[in-house]
Amino acid sequence: MFSGIVEEMASVVAVEKDRDNINLTLSCTFTSELDIDQSIAHNGVCLTVVSLGSDGTYVVTAMRETLERSNLGLLKVGDHVNVERSMLMNGRLDGHIVQGHVDQTARCVDIEDADGSTYFTFEYDADKTMATRGYFTVDKGSVTVNGVSLTVCEPTSNSFRVAIIPYTMEHTNFQDIRLGSVVNIEFDILGKYIARLNELSSEFRNER
Repeated sequence: MFSGIVEEMASVVAVEKDRDNINLTLSCTFTSELDIDQSIAHNGVCLTVVSLGSDGTYVVTAMRETLERSNLGLLKVGDHVNVERSMLMNGRLDGHIVQGHVDQTARCVDIEDADGSTYFTFEYDADKTMATRGYFTVDKGSVTVNGVSLTVCEPTSNSFRVAIIPYTMEHTNFQDIRLGSVVNIEFDILGKYIARLNELSSEFRNER
């Protein structure tokens, strides 16, 4: 489990295709603290460390389903990736509950300067069935974009807006996002549970 508070940006050192999988080699300042089998969120995707290099790098593997649901398959050598190690259970939940299970991608359709901060608008493919299961955003609710816990504003059925403060811009790969950029999004797990509870309650009522 994660909080959506990005620790830093890792750099992609190598991208190697292995059948339907992709092995990503990355470097960051805390590589020396990592262990094999440790979980790290990469642009919001929970991946397992499979090997550690003597040159301060580590390797994770993204499988086909992950590549189909996320932007990891678009990564190139030199790209920045937001990384966060899993939460300590005795720590503060500064963001919100993030599973590291990306739901789908979204595309940046607008960037607006807000006199210091920056507004980003993202659009995603909406599905009515999935929306009834909690895959949507609500005003002032939470959403994870490339692993960053953010507050939603001005949501529609297939889009939402977020405000990025200068600190977040400087310390995450939001600095690399342009019009048309593809990002990973994870909808709030609490909304999914509430939607599922309503669905089950309706089914039980219909059985009576």
